[in-house]
Amino acid sequence: MNPNLAGALRRAGIYFVVGYAGLTIINNSGMGPDNLWMAYVPLFITVYFFARWADAKIAAFSLGKDNNNSAD
Repeated sequence: MNPNLAGALRRAGIYFVVGYAGLTIINNSGMGPDNLWMAYVPLFITVYFFARWADAKIAAFSLGKDNNNSAD
């Protein structure tokens, strides 16, 4: 698989899982509809940066594992 495509799919998967969990928590928090944007904006900003960070860690781990296998 193309590494760029794999990275994009991995980030989308992380974003989906973490974002959906965050939305579930916020929507069940009992906040009024007028105040939900105050929780959504930081949520999606945090989820974006978390997804980028987690993807970089996963890619580095995978790259290290691939390098160890090719050195054998």
